[in-house]
Amino acid sequence: MISRSYVLRAFVESPWAILPSTLAVLDEIVTRHVYGEKLEAEEIQARIGGGSSRPTGRRVHNVAILPLFGTIVGRGNMMTDVSGASSAERFAADFDALVKDPEIGAIVIDVDSPGGQVRGIEELARQIYDARGSKPIVSIANHSMASAAYWIGSAADEIVVTPSGEVGSIGVLGVHRDISGAEARDGVKTTVISQGKYKTEANQFEPLSEEARAALQARIDEIYEQFVEAVARNRGVEIETVRSGFGEGRMVSARKAVEMGMADRVDTLNGTLSRLLGTSEFATKTIRAENLENQVASSAPLSDLAHQAKRLRDYVQIHK
Repeated sequence: MISRSYVLRAFVESPWAILPSTLAVLDEIVTRHVYGEKLEAEEIQARIGGGSSRPTGRRVHNVAILPLFGTIVGRGNMMTDVSGASSAERFAADFDALVKDPEIGAIVIDVDSPGGQVRGIEELARQIYDARGSKPIVSIANHSMASAAYWIGSAADEIVVTPSGEVGSIGVLGVHRDISGAEARDGVKTTVISQGKYKTEANQFEPLSEEARAALQARIDEIYEQFVEAVARNRGVEIETVRSGFGEGRMVSARKAVEMGMADRVDTLNGTLSRLLGTSEFATKTIRAENLENQVASSAPLSDLAHQAKRLRDYVQIHK
């Protein structure tokens, strides 16, 4: 009971920047898992989205496409293993490699995510923001860029939303579960023994005190302010504009998002790639060479980039 309760508390009471409906599903899945009901990976994927494995990036000529799919967690865990969720830590490493790769002319962050945990999100957003100017960085809501995903995506040079896509859900939430009533019905009584005034504050075996509620709310408020300030920085607007003019926690449709300044344009992923390729000198050379398609695939997993880059480099060198 103690280990299970610890896992539940650590998961549920962590601050989240996520669609509330997704958090409710995650809560149910983790609760069932912790209490012995092992769900199949396919069922988890069907409930919360994501793929059967970690999504891989690909490259179209010299434009890298880096996916940010599913629920976002700070580091890899059960959710990334079985649901195809995204790890902020892994994403940061992949992004850093692309920024440093001289063969990459632009980066497209392909986003379809309800958001996730807040741990590591501002660090990742700042990393993307600081990379501005090194090469074009575009994030695309394809089709959902919600909450923590918008926090991250807003750090790009430009935000694109697909015609049916949505962005927003700027807000933070947390959940406290009081199981004391359920234990009483089952004839169970848990006694918490601790040292330190606030060590067991907001534990799930006792009703939430007003003091504990206030402390949790203060933490949520603090993270929300960090979220709002980051989006204001990323979008170049006033903090109050984000707080009261960027949906106030709601998701916003593509056209409305552009009107409100939450995004820059409505376009498809292919349209975005075509636009980026058309402004890239290196990519233009490769596109003009009609027989290049017979020599090098137009897209490949990131694991093949070194080999593909060499062939492209050799070909362009010969045909200068």
